[in-house]
Amino acid sequence: MTDMPKIIDSAAPIAAAIQLSSVADRDANLATAGRLLRQAAAAGVALAVLPENFAFMGAKERDKLAIAEADGQGPIQEFLAATARELKLWIVAGTVPLAVPGDADKVYAACLVYDAQGRRAARYDKIHMFDVEVPGGERYRESATIARGELNPVVVPTPIGRLGLSVCYDLRFPELYRALAAQGAEVLCVPAAFTARTGQAHWEPLLRARAIENQCFLIAPGQHGTHAGGRSTHGHSLILDPWGEILAQQADGDGVVGAPLPRQRLEQVRSSFPALSHRRMGV
Repeated sequence: MTDMPKIIDSAAPIAAAIQLSSVADRDANLATAGRLLRQAAAAGVALAVLPENFAFMGAKERDKLAIAEADGQGPIQEFLAATARELKLWIVAGTVPLAVPGDADKVYAACLVYDAQGRRAARYDKIHMFDVEVPGGERYRESATIARGELNPVVVPTPIGRLGLSVCYDLRFPELYRALAAQGAEVLCVPAAFTARTGQAHWEPLLRARAIENQCFLIAPGQHGTHAGGRSTHGHSLILDPWGEILAQQADGDGVVGAPLPRQRLEQVRSSFPALSHRRMGV
């Protein structure tokens, strides 16, 4: 790939990806998330993204049903609203298990966005279910406990630009990101809990592809380490620019990685290499 000169803009809004290793204890996870969100706010971050399942990762898939919340109320949502308001920080809450009306055996994996006043600005329910057998013997069937969201791509205006929402396994379906770009997305977020095996093979290549082909910044916070039940996740949280270059990365451990997202960089990439305008949607 041909190098493109970087634009440095100290006034550009800063975005952050928060990496953690969630356990089967909601309150402990919220305490860890709160500490890292405060760290992000103290560093001048405008918007922080938490990983998928940030509030709970149980030993079994059904364990999350016990902490499912009604839409708009519950300890997790109250924590998010209060923390966003207190820190004056936009928060993208990777996924929150929201109850499915009339079905106690499933939840929505809802990616929720809160503004700096603690108001909910957007909700996206994960639409692609991780129903796979990973090489090596790991088996996952998310559809057994997670209800598929409606086919409704969500883009929300934020201080870092128009943010397109997605979750983890969505990353393997480029048509979703093309739809987000068509709706004006300038930044993509991919909160995830990628398995260690698939993450090692595909995490960075897929993230860079989605950023490059849609000429968007991309924020991808991940879970890391070994969780209840023995599941291991990849970590390696990333922030990418629209040219696919890594702006920030955290391989292992809990932490916050941040980077400014200058709008001039987005405009530079899109104007000098106008691939988005060359699309032929009927092909």
